[in-house]
Amino acid sequence: MKLWGGRFEEGPSKVFERFSGSLHFDRRLVHADIQGSQAFARALEGVGILRASERAELVAAFDQLDADAGKTEFFEGASDEDVHTLVIRKLGEKVGALAGKIHTGRSRNEQVSLDVRLWLRGEIDRACELLADLMQALLDCAGRDPAAVVPGYTHMRRAQPVLWAHYLLAYFEMFARDYERLQQARARVNVMPLGSGALAGSGFPFDREAMARDLGFDSITNNSMDVSADRDFALDFLYAASTTMLHLSRLAEDWILYSSEEFGWLELGDGVTSGSSLMPQKKNPDSLELVRGKFGRVFGDLNSLFVTMKGLPMTYNRDMQEDKEPLFDAADQLCGSLQMAREVVATARLKPERPAQAAEESWVVATDLAEALARSGTPFHQAHQIAGRLVLESVRTGKKPSDWNAESLKAFAPEFTSECAAVLNPSEGMKTREIAGGTGPQHVAKALGEAQVRLAKLRA
Repeated sequence: MKLWGGRFEEGPSKVFERFSGSLHFDRRLVHADIQGSQAFARALEGVGILRASERAELVAAFDQLDADAGKTEFFEGASDEDVHTLVIRKLGEKVGALAGKIHTGRSRNEQVSLDVRLWLRGEIDRACELLADLMQALLDCAGRDPAAVVPGYTHMRRAQPVLWAHYLLAYFEMFARDYERLQQARARVNVMPLGSGALAGSGFPFDREAMARDLGFDSITNNSMDVSADRDFALDFLYAASTTMLHLSRLAEDWILYSSEEFGWLELGDGVTSGSSLMPQKKNPDSLELVRGKFGRVFGDLNSLFVTMKGLPMTYNRDMQEDKEPLFDAADQLCGSLQMAREVVATARLKPERPAQAAEESWVVATDLAEALARSGTPFHQAHQIAGRLVLESVRTGKKPSDWNAESLKAFAPEFTSECAAVLNPSEGMKTREIAGGTGPQHVAKALGEAQVRLAKLRA
């Protein structure tokens, strides 16, 4: 059954039907399509196209279809053009000729926009819930080792000591921004397009605001041509998903390194790692490698739709059917990766002695030394030079920071003070960084508490 055809003497060729059909992927919109059609039935009653009894019969039939759609046999043998055609055909099997009224004053252009928005709204809500779960896992991880010291890195070289909790809070901030971006995308998704027709607006006086309230939308679209042409809301989601995946990929990269024998900071849970078919000793971080790899896939989904939309004339073009597969894939990969990352973080265990040793045996305290000199009155440029010479001497002679004390520092350079000797211990140097946003222990403890409050507000 086609929703069109009167103008044609012959039907579409088999090749064209196979090439243009979308049921094999847009079938996942079936529940959204049914939900939207029920609201449209109520709108049709409002403009006198349906009697109350007809509306009730259609809504009840849609309820039955919605239940049936959860069964695999619902789609068996279906050769319909798309999910919208399938639903109308199935509706006709239940209510007969009455099904022909449901499409009065409605175009598939606005119907597709509605269905995708309804479906995507739910996917964003699911992604945000999973993102919040990951953020909680990071806070729980920080709480297990609140005083652990690790080297912070720039250029993949040991730079300055930080608290492990401070490092984890950095990812919390990234994911908090991702949550915000997803919510911003949701706001643009949650705009109701029904009543726009194919491109010029409906010829029936539907109460669009009432339809929006019925379907839980915040507002209605402002321009019917824009509705027909618009996939910005899908691009907004794909960008937010890509940025979230970017942050997941960076976390995965860190933890792949930190759990390696060369670092030895982390022990990943058995449940998120795998072995080798040949090498019995291997414990591979496959879960993190897959998360890292899936970023390219989701970014490809964004790029795919972005390029598809580039240069399309107003308004609807069939090219836009190509929005769904990248959108579906990105939502699946995002939610799967968030769930996987949460599992990794929840089951990983820090070995605090290993990163502490790395911090103590390296010269991550050099900046603390230079700043201690500056606090005692030495101009910072000079202080930087003195600390640098101390590091050079230590490298030449194989000395660690702990091999120096107040007396030997004073002998090396008279500018050194007792405060300088204290900051040779990375944990002591961090206490000078009790600035908002810094790694000072008191501030980090406060930041962890504030993060819990912020997360609770996000969930609310």
